[in-house]
Amino acid sequence: MLTFRTSIGPSQTPSLRFGQVVIGPPGSGKTTYCRGMQEFLSHLGRKVVVVNMDPANEGLPYPCAVDISELVTLDDVMEGLKLGPNGGLLYCMEYLEANLDWLETKLEEHSDCYFLFDCPGQVELYTHQNSVKNIFAQLAKWNFRLTAVHLVDSHYCADPAKFISVLCTSLSTMLHVELPHVNVLSKMDLIEQYGKLAFNLDFYTDVMDLTYLLDHLAADPFFRKFLKLNEKLAGVIQDYGLVSFVPLNVQDRESMTQVLRTVDKANGYCFGNLEERNLQAMMSAAVGADFQFTAYPLLTAAILIYVFVIKPVCSTCSTYETKPF
Repeated sequence: MLTFRTSIGPSQTPSLRFGQVVIGPPGSGKTTYCRGMQEFLSHLGRKVVVVNMDPANEGLPYPCAVDISELVTLDDVMEGLKLGPNGGLLYCMEYLEANLDWLETKLEEHSDCYFLFDCPGQVELYTHQNSVKNIFAQLAKWNFRLTAVHLVDSHYCADPAKFISVLCTSLSTMLHVELPHVNVLSKMDLIEQYGKLAFNLDFYTDVMDLTYLLDHLAADPFFRKFLKLNEKLAGVIQDYGLVSFVPLNVQDRESMTQVLRTVDKANGYCFGNLEERNLQAMMSAAVGADFQFTAYPLLTAAILIYVFVIKPVCSTCSTYETKPF
């Protein structure tokens, strides 16, 4: 059961629901990620549903529990209001924001599930337009604990100038969306086809010293004239120190596991159902398995018991002896 109740008083408290909002530029693999993550979570035993938030997303490759196309479609908006694709999509998101009661009713039908929100790809929705941000804020008020999973095509790593633009977009999105955030380099299985990288993969995932990237750009006559601009952009990125990436090959189980662990830490899912997870931790410890998600609460409890119970007694009673931890 993914939904659990907190006990902060005698009255019944609202249930918590966990999930991911999958965002990123067009072509970054959001729909493929949702399909792969849905299958992966199902194999793990999580009851998961996908919510299609893109009114232009047709021919969905996964079973969709909630589809915004039932409320509004991009084609209807473009035809009826004589708008282009971008303007029509902005209107669709504003229309959804004005009809959040429809979304709430649809989501309540799946209250015990883990949610994947497949969102539109227009960058402006996540950098300066407020409709999607307001929708996410309302989901939080409905006790959704969400992580923004921002997908970026790994082929941008092959071009230093494009990678700097990706860093700027990722930082702007993180600051605007205001959700726990995980940046993901998608399509890692294809990265060798994009050409040789100037640096090793860790340089791009950890966003190391960007001066090396600037030196690489300065060697190109075209980008040399933009050196000062690139230096300023790199300075902003490093001053914030927020952007890093998790590499992802959606067809690789270990890669999917790494992304899921990062997401679960970000939205707090790994700290839910504490009693059951503590039991799993003890059983895992007995066989030498990895119990990363539950070891920290147990360690914290042991430290608190030692500091506030055992140590004070030892200091006041010389006859009391205890074995060291």
